[in-house]
Parts: sequence; C-alpha cells; structure tokens
Amino acid sequence: MTARLSKPPARRARTPAAKAPPTPSPPIGSIPLSAGRREHPLLGLGLWALGRWTPTDEARTKATIGRAYERGFRWFDTAEVYGSGRSERILGDVLLRAAGGAPDAFVTTKVSWEHLRPAQVRASLINSLERLGRTSVDLYLIHAPDAKVPLAQTLPALEALWKEGRIGALGVSNFGVEELEEVARHLAEAKIAVNQVRYNLFDRDDAEPVREYCRSHQILIEAYSPLARGLLHGRYLDTEKPTPEFKRFIQRQAETDPLPDILVRARALRDLAKEAGVPLGSIALHWLRRNGAAPIVGASRPEQVDGNLAAWSIRPDDSVLDRADAIARGDRA
Repeated sequence: MTARLSKPPARRARTPAAKAPPTPSPPIGSIPLSAGRREHPLLGLGLWALGRWTPTDEARTKATIGRAYERGFRWFDTAEVYGSGRSERILGDVLLRAAGGAPDAFVTTKVSWEHLRPAQVRASLINSLERLGRTSVDLYLIHAPDAKVPLAQTLPALEALWKEGRIGALGVSNFGVEELEEVARHLAEAKIAVNQVRYNLFDRDDAEPVREYCRSHQILIEAYSPLARGLLHGRYLDTEKPTPEFKRFIQRQAETDPLPDILVRARALRDLAKEAGVPLGSIALHWLRRNGAAPIVGASRPEQVDGNLAAWSIRPDDSVLDRADAIARGDRA
C-alpha cells in the first residue's frame, strides 16, 4: 500500500513587525519676547556651518535640519553671510517640505555688517526672504556693527521694514552697552528684542558686560557657541586632538595659550557631570538658561540633534550648576 503524501500546511502571511514608536522629544519651551510678535523658543539650532559644505554633503545637512524640526526644534538661526546665502536657501527648502510648510518655525536671519546702509538693508532682507521662501522673518538681526556706517542710518530702515510686517522683531549681534544705548536712541516705535553674543562657561567676555543692561531693558541674550565648539559635549577630552580652528577659537585675544588649562577644567566638569549623573552638555546649556540666555546649538549630523535634545531634557540641580560655574572660572579644577 502506497502511503499518501500529506499536503504541506499553508504558510501564514507574515505580519510586519510593528515599528517602535518614535522617542518622544523633550519639550523645548519658549518665553515671551518683550518686543516681538511671537514667543521665542528657549533652544535653537544655529546653521553657521550649513552654508560652507560641499554639494556632496547637502543631503546630510538637509537631513539634520529635518531631524531637528521633527524632534521639536522650532528656532532656526541663519544669516545672509553663511555660505553667501546658501544656508538660508537650504533652510528654506527643508521648511517648505515640512508639514504644512512649517508655519510654526521661528526663523532668525541677519543683515551683514557690509550691508548697513538703508538701501542695502532693504535689499538684503528681500533677498533673504526669497531664499527662505517666506514673506517675513520672526527675528532680524544686525550681524555686527560697522564703524563706517552710523546706526542712525541703519535703524530707521530696519524699523520701516518692521512696520511693514516683514520683520517680527528686531535684534542685534555682538553689541556692547554703548551700542545698545545708541540703538535705543534711533528707534521711534520698535525696540530691540535680542542681543546675540558668544557665551559659554569658558567664554563670558561678550555677555557679562551687557547682562545687566539687557535684563533691565527686557532684551533677551541669545548665546552662540554655548558648547564651545563641542568641548562642553566632551570633545577633545580624550584622544581626539584639537583642530587648528578650535585652537584659534579658544585662543581669541589671550596673550598666552589658554587651551591646556581649559582642557583641565573641562575634564573636571566632565567628572562633575558623571558624579551628578547628567550629560556634560546639560550642565553647559542649563547654566546659560539659568543666567537668562537662550542657547543656539550647532549640529552637522542628525544624531547630534538627538544628543543636544538629550542634554536639554535634563536640568541639573542648582548646586551642580554652582560647582560648574566655579570650576569653569578656575576656582577649583
């Protein structure tokens, strides 16, 4: 008798594995801007480097901005001089393709110190808006003063654009107290809402002299280079050697090389972060926030966006921030 072959069981269709839900993004938060039409986010993404890359890298830069928007960043800071406008164009392209054209994005750009004459100011803003694909910007800054062009010429031109609704708020960058006082004298209705300066645990020379003035006049300090080009994320503290560009960044106007001492203090800050159970970047960012500043972080890859948000999501205790302040000043390392 011949055995009958049994029919193989029918294969069940595989159910696709469920995708893990995306990691929830920590809320960034925002604060009212005294002289602005919208609230100002507390943490922003600076696009200084994004206009300097080769075309081969453009997909990565767009992915970085896209990740930032997807994870909750809304404040994007650029300037007409970044890549001669390329940074603005890349940002505009990414935001245009975001959900609904990203109407909730808070966009900052800057007029160059080379374009501060009235006709140049208007042309610069119109060109920036065209590259960004927007009808207005939320914040427009004078990138830096120009001794050859009186602010008495520049500010009425900016105020006229503000009255037209092309600018949500006016600001400046790298201005000292005397310049801020002069700005106030040349504005009839608008007020300066922001002063953007270089500010981090190791570099306070620009911010400390203007902090009290800004506080008393309700001017928000925006802090660029808040992580000292990655040093306060832990870069250069082990085997990676500081680049020549980073050495110039640290050297600034010091008569002697400050880098060896700063690396010692940065390693002490890292030890403090480990002891406190927080990322080093958390200390750097929240020290600035406690001092009333809104940090602008950089990122050149999507994963760096995630790292910045992870640092922002944890606020160290005030006692930790106090110790960090002392270490960074050199009181103890």
